[in-house]
Amino acid sequence: MDILIYSLIVFIIICLILIWIISTYNKFQSFIIRINESEASIDTTLRKRFDLLNKSIGIIEENTKEKNVLEIIGKIRSKKLSNFDLDRQLYDAINEYARYKEKYNDLKNNTDFLKIDIELNETESEIVALRKYYNDIITDYNKLAKSFPSNLVRIMCKYKKKPYFDGKNMDDDITNDFKL
Repeated sequence: MDILIYSLIVFIIICLILIWIISTYNKFQSFIIRINESEASIDTTLRKRFDLLNKSIGIIEENTKEKNVLEIIGKIRSKKLSNFDLDRQLYDAINEYARYKEKYNDLKNNTDFLKIDIELNETESEIVALRKYYNDIITDYNKLAKSFPSNLVRIMCKYKKKPYFDGKNMDDDITNDFKL
């Protein structure tokens, strides 16, 4: 009779451990899905920003009579970049775009240019919100990944800690400034 009780207790403990492992695994999966969704949203907004800057090239060249406007956009086209790198490159392109906007008053009178400018400002607001959402998810994911005993599930499933999309100073020369 004692063996049966001990066997039942061991069986219950094993079942509880399995339930916990499955629950923790599902939490990781939920975070991974949310991270992927937020990365896709960031990617879409960055592509929209890229397209707007690309559209502005013709308008700027037409109104300023300058050649090779926003060369950064042309360089970006030929590269495969992560969202982090694309954001940094587009930030440089937006700074160049702003210099043209300030330098040439004729651009401010062009309705197509003004539409692009408004949409670029909207994408900036979207990027800020999406970065915050992404970083909030990453914070929760990394807490789960670093906490004991859930880090055991992370190790078993070979999940890695995720970097923050931290929006550090883009004017500096430090390109590897994304934290873990």
